[in-house]
Amino acid sequence: MKISKVIIPVAGKGTRFLPVTKSVPKELIPILNRPMISYVVEEAVLSGIEEIIFITSPDKSSVESYFMADDVLDNFLKNNGKGSILEDLNSLINKIKIKTVIQEEALGLGHAIAQASSCIHESENFAVILPDDIVQGKENPCLSQLIKVSKDNDGAPVIGVMKIKPSETHKYGVIDGQNIAAGLTLMKAMVEKPSQEEAPSLLATPGRYILPAEIFKILKTLPKGSGGEYQLTDAINQLCQVQKVFAYEFEGKRYDTGQLPGYLEATIDFALQDPHLKTYMLELMEKKIKNGV
Repeated sequence: MKISKVIIPVAGKGTRFLPVTKSVPKELIPILNRPMISYVVEEAVLSGIEEIIFITSPDKSSVESYFMADDVLDNFLKNNGKGSILEDLNSLINKIKIKTVIQEEALGLGHAIAQASSCIHESENFAVILPDDIVQGKENPCLSQLIKVSKDNDGAPVIGVMKIKPSETHKYGVIDGQNIAAGLTLMKAMVEKPSQEEAPSLLATPGRYILPAEIFKILKTLPKGSGGEYQLTDAINQLCQVQKVFAYEFEGKRYDTGQLPGYLEATIDFALQDPHLKTYMLELMEKKIKNGV
């Protein structure tokens, strides 16, 4: 079963990045010279995704606009000998179809995903990526790894997971299940933000999912859960009761760019990976450390 669509919820207020998010969507805050959202969209495209479905709020049209061609700007750059500046972005734009669905009220991740039900056919699987979580795959993109696991298991739903420290369990949805192969767990349930003592494992999801269209039926009748919101975790737990759901420990480094420490780490690492910035970044860091600043 080909997985060609991904839902990316971008309706959040970005309160951790205030005051800049008062006027700039968090997803457009740059890491170096690219907005955060471009990294996850690129992951999706490299994984074979053809259609991006943004779940957004009425006042965040600029996220969609970033992925629209701008002929005026392109012509200006070409006429001034700078036509290559947007080649990578335009190449990305040409490979995807963008749809936008408005979430009028923020009522949780489950509610956000449910807004895209009309965009997904009844018989197809789809992907979900949370834009705050950038994952750099060692070889294959994270989403591509999950798609392969799903295909290898008759199109079953797959949740991307990573190992966390015991002290971090209260920050994540933590997997309960049985390990059946290297990196692969048959899920029993997902426990939302358990204490260290109550956590069933140290495998947590950072925001990568392969889900079936059946999840929309569950979301439609789902009661409000933690925080008075409709939780995707609760819907996945119901899904585990009627079919096999797998958790896969993906390869790659994850950055939580929804918080300032993770954003800072991503900025430093991406600068060190850039051949044009690496030497300068190393010299700058050495100078700062030497001077105690």
